Amino acid sequence: MSTDAEPPRAEDKPLIQVRNVTVTFETQTILKEINITIPAGQTVAVIGESGCGKTVFMKTLVGLVTPTRGEILFDNMNLAALSPQQLSDVRRRFGFVFQNAALFDSMSIFDNVAFPLRQSTEADAAEIRERVMRHLQEVGLPKNVIRRRPSELSGGMRKRVGLARAIILEPELVVYDEPTTGLDPIMSDVINELMLDVRRRYPVTSVIVTHDMRTAQKVADRVLMFFPRTRLGADDSQVLYDGPPDGLEDANERRVRQFVRGEAGDRMKEISQ
Repeated sequence: MSTDAEPPRAEDKPLIQVRNVTVTFETQTILKEINITIPAGQTVAVIGESGCGKTVFMKTLVGLVTPTRGEILFDNMNLAALSPQQLSDVRRRFGFVFQNAALFDSMSIFDNVAFPLRQSTEADAAEIRERVMRHLQEVGLPKNVIRRRPSELSGGMRKRVGLARAIILEPELVVYDEPTTGLDPIMSDVINELMLDVRRRYPVTSVIVTHDMRTAQKVADRVLMFFPRTRLGADDSQVLYDGPPDGLEDANERRVRQFVRGEAGDRMKEISQ
């Protein structure tokens, strides 16, 4: 694994601690002995080819997948040791931006964004309206969008609605699942700018699962590159790179450089075998 990263400083509070985490489904090991600490306030991009375990890692961080071995600590709480009610309470401190926005088709845009407030707070109608309108404005959507349905919006607008909903409770951790997938380059950069703006406005820690190298290099403080377990030796680290975005192009690990540059490398030989 590349050692280009500066280790977290002693004064940085670790919000997330991943300790010797292994995740196995039936006989297939997706993640093996992952050890990562994410300080509060850091933005981490998780990259790697399909099948490397990025999405499983993301779901494990927020307690949607329970490690087969090891533990995930959020604010020093072991997620696997919490009761269902305690885990539900902790998840109110998380915001989720799903790949396809995951909006409720039967609800208006207003009701979609208001949903977390109505489910998790006792805010009255006036406060809900103020917060919904403020967060829609923060993601660059006009007031008249509130009465429309998700099917009436473009893909980029739906992504922005999803972001507004994710931050409506002002979470401590926001997890983004492929936030720019399916968008044109201009709209992808709009989403990148909005993610940067969220970080400026709120004291948030972010984990971004992405294939988009522009997103990783523009938005992240730190990049993790995972590699599929099936193509590693028994004692090889699954995290090929853990360091700053500007170190990716010149990383010591050849497979990192190939991925960043979009080069097939040895994959053509592996596919043909």
